[in-house]
Amino acid sequence: MPAKTMDELVSLCKRRGFIFQGSEIYGGMQGAYDYGPLGIELKNNLKAAWWRSMVYERDDVEGLDAAIIQNKHVYKYSGHEDTFTDPMVDCHECKSRMRADHMKDIKVCDNCGSTNVTAPRDFNLMFKTNVGPMVNEESYTYLRPETAQGIFTNFKNVVDSTSRTLPFGIAQIGKSFRNEITPRNFIFRVREFEQMELEFFCKPGEDEKWHDFWVNTRKQWWLDQGLAEENIQFEYVTGDDLAHYSKSTVDILYKFPHGFEELEGVANRTDYDLGSHTKAQEEFGLSAKVKKNEHSTAKLAIRDLEENKWEVPFCIEPSAGLDRGLLAVMTEAYTEEELPNGTTRTVLKFKPHLAPIKVAIMPLKKNKPEIVALAKELKNKLQKLGLGRILYENTGNVGKGYRRHDEVGTPICVTVDFDSIEQEGAPVTVRDRDTMEQIVVPAAELPAYVINYFINQN
Repeated sequence: MPAKTMDELVSLCKRRGFIFQGSEIYGGMQGAYDYGPLGIELKNNLKAAWWRSMVYERDDVEGLDAAIIQNKHVYKYSGHEDTFTDPMVDCHECKSRMRADHMKDIKVCDNCGSTNVTAPRDFNLMFKTNVGPMVNEESYTYLRPETAQGIFTNFKNVVDSTSRTLPFGIAQIGKSFRNEITPRNFIFRVREFEQMELEFFCKPGEDEKWHDFWVNTRKQWWLDQGLAEENIQFEYVTGDDLAHYSKSTVDILYKFPHGFEELEGVANRTDYDLGSHTKAQEEFGLSAKVKKNEHSTAKLAIRDLEENKWEVPFCIEPSAGLDRGLLAVMTEAYTEEELPNGTTRTVLKFKPHLAPIKVAIMPLKKNKPEIVALAKELKNKLQKLGLGRILYENTGNVGKGYRRHDEVGTPICVTVDFDSIEQEGAPVTVRDRDTMEQIVVPAAELPAYVINYFINQN
């Protein structure tokens, strides 16, 4: 059963080194978190799974890593300067700040019931920064609020360097920054986060087909990461809730401990973005309403070889929050089991490819040189397989080691004991995280066993 409360996850994350409060020794900072030794492994594994699915396993997607700081004109023409705001209401009594569009009544504080509140005011969500040594109104730009704009501004570079034709996509994973007024729910809503975004370009008229394709493809990917189907819902965004650039959007919701909320959005952005950033906009008959661009130096269009004309493609955008994804995976994996002897154990049942530690090697006696030497030898051999982190666990207490690795989600524990150094074939004990079953494997066969395990489990 997934975690029922956020407190369960927060406690486990700190205790086992997944996630820490940012700047904790100075009292912390709201909406800022640091990923610890196991958290960064889990995060990297989730990123690798996304990249493998989006780029390596497809023949129509290229990768990109654009700069975080870009020319301020990017955000002028993308619409962020004009629209990337939230209407906020402040309560003079309890000093709380609330989003007006989330309040039951904008004239009454949701927290204390006071009517001594301000009228809604727009707060820009972008972090402003200065470029260069001089601080003035001409030197400013923004920390990017999304990774997408770097893809759009590099569209021509990618097409020219790869000779791509429609349909094709550009994928990117990177940091984004939003000056959230009310960060909340652990790492669900924070000010600094990572996104996994694909911009998939297609011919106008084929956009609805591709939108449906990516909605279903992205749902299946999350199922492949271990999320349960009953904990996933679609929300079809309509009316005023649609972003200014969107023709249609489907949000993939996950049942977090605080309820169903957005895990990933799949938007049909039409030709708005490339149309906004292209020069000579009047040549392309854009369907989207865009601001006249007086600064772009490139035509962000592609030649339709069948009709022998240049056109600005439509764009389908599956955009997932990596931090939210990690929170969802941890929520789903969190399990408390009652054992036959009446005790309970906490186990994170990650899919093996996501587990922060793939295999733990544990010597039965940490002061027995022959056992320690064989354990280290096996650790080094398994590490060279390239599966991920292999941990040498030299605590000398195998029972406690099993429980610790259950709690951090390690799929396999290998114990090296006296039989391993005394018997022919150097047998070691392999213990499965989920079933707790143990089998004996000759040391020479351990690498092949581990490889087959991960192939079959994934």
